[in-house]
Amino acid sequence: MSDKSRRQLLDILALAPVIPVITIEDASHAVPLARALVAGGLPTIEITLRTAAAMEAARAIMAEVPQAVVGIGTVLTPGDLERACTLGAAFAVSPGVTADLLTAAAICELPFAPGIQTASDLITCVTHGFDIVKFFPAVPAGGLPALNALSGPFPQVRYCPTGGIGAANAVEWLAHPKVAAVGGSWVAPTPDITSAAWPAIEQRARAAAALRSRAPTAHQ
Repeated sequence: MSDKSRRQLLDILALAPVIPVITIEDASHAVPLARALVAGGLPTIEITLRTAAAMEAARAIMAEVPQAVVGIGTVLTPGDLERACTLGAAFAVSPGVTADLLTAAAICELPFAPGIQTASDLITCVTHGFDIVKFFPAVPAGGLPALNALSGPFPQVRYCPTGGIGAANAVEWLAHPKVAAVGGSWVAPTPDITSAAWPAIEQRARAAAALRSRAPTAHQ
């Protein structure tokens, strides 16, 4: 990762303590959803490539909600990464890591957070120049004790943990000095998206945006 891409990714992660991880089935829901999240104080949004509507949804948000910072998640292949670059996404996230993905990310210079779970994953990332990563699935992979253990041999790495994190435990993760932000689907769960429950999503976004103030040791 270039220094420019690294700075851009850190700036994106600093925008809000929580990045909503969105799985959207109907692209027509994208714009009102993004407006609810932005109004609640969460401008950074990860649209996962888990549905056929994902790219159309991301494109609509970028066109109609300029305050939103749209990233592409569930990036599995260099082709996925190329699609995110071509779209003009602000960043990309993967649930895991391969050398091919890291090579492709270095070429397109899109701010990219590869997914890690083990020390071997981190060695792969760090030796390719990537020291801002997604820790996934954070809770099943060992939770904060695992993150503490990994922080010993990799003191330079910053994390965006995702997986098993919700309103009840997000503040604990945000208090960790190596955690730049957390990701999760609890702010905008699929049932609320499909039922157009925008006020409920905005309310949860406001609560999530306030979490950093409850984690006074974070980012120090």
